[in-house]
Amino acid sequence: MRTPDATASWIKARAAALGFDECRIAKAVMLEDDAHRLEDWLHSGYGGTMNYLERHFDLRVDPRKLVPGAKSVITFLMNYFPAETLPEQAPKIARYAWGKDYHEVIRERLNILLDQMRAEIGDITGRGFVDSAPVLERSWAVRSGLGWVAKNGNLIHPKKGSYFFIATLITDLELPEDAPFQTDHCGTCTRCIDACPTGAIVSPAVVDARKCISYLTIELKEAAMPTGFEHRNDDWMFGCDVCQEVCPWNRFSSPHRQSEFLPVPEILSLSTSEWEQLTEDQFRKTFRDSPISRAKWKGIQRNLKAIRKDDSIPPSS
Repeated sequence: MRTPDATASWIKARAAALGFDECRIAKAVMLEDDAHRLEDWLHSGYGGTMNYLERHFDLRVDPRKLVPGAKSVITFLMNYFPAETLPEQAPKIARYAWGKDYHEVIRERLNILLDQMRAEIGDITGRGFVDSAPVLERSWAVRSGLGWVAKNGNLIHPKKGSYFFIATLITDLELPEDAPFQTDHCGTCTRCIDACPTGAIVSPAVVDARKCISYLTIELKEAAMPTGFEHRNDDWMFGCDVCQEVCPWNRFSSPHRQSEFLPVPEILSLSTSEWEQLTEDQFRKTFRDSPISRAKWKGIQRNLKAIRKDDSIPPSS
């Protein structure tokens, strides 16, 4: 019979074979400190219109309520940093959205892994999650030793940077836990805070979504942008990578190995004016499997109008 240590090693080997760059394990417990931080963040109004973050609060902070009988939380990282660069005439798009929708890609890999675990280990309960369920992925990543949460709110792996998707698999399988990451290596650096075009990083690791370009160009469903936003958005049409681009730790980033994350050809070829000329039908057909579809055609057209503005106003405080 395989020992828990051997089982954990087997799971990590299978995860690597499925394309995950990292796989670590933490004990399934209530995240008390994170619960207080999340509650303070929500009460401050920093979540904007993302009211869904307030729902199922108890599930977000206790995996045992999300998966009854849970004993372990397995956390995975998958690199999405591209080898390609956007041409100057193209509007800016966050790198995570250049390829196929990562939700679908990673969810399929998690389901395969869970099936393999059941075939190898026996009757176990487990659920995989990737950025669309009440799971505090970054907290579990830190608890399992994968890195620390930086001042820009992103998880940073000390040898690989921050261009990673984070996924979790919560299971009733009892596994040996990896050592948590104990230190913060941002030091006195404030490059991400200083570089944010809209001043969205209000304090270390605290982001006001209402000012964040990613939130405003993707999550905000209003017909128009907040007054003055178009003068500060730094030409981002979908999402924003500024706080990652300036981070010194991302000098360790290397191109991903996932064919599904190769750029949709149009992302590297369409100019701003050509994006504006896309019909809704063309948009749906071209980006039906892309994260960009989240903003919908109307949202993209709204964002493009903001890029076209060129009057100057003082930056936000």
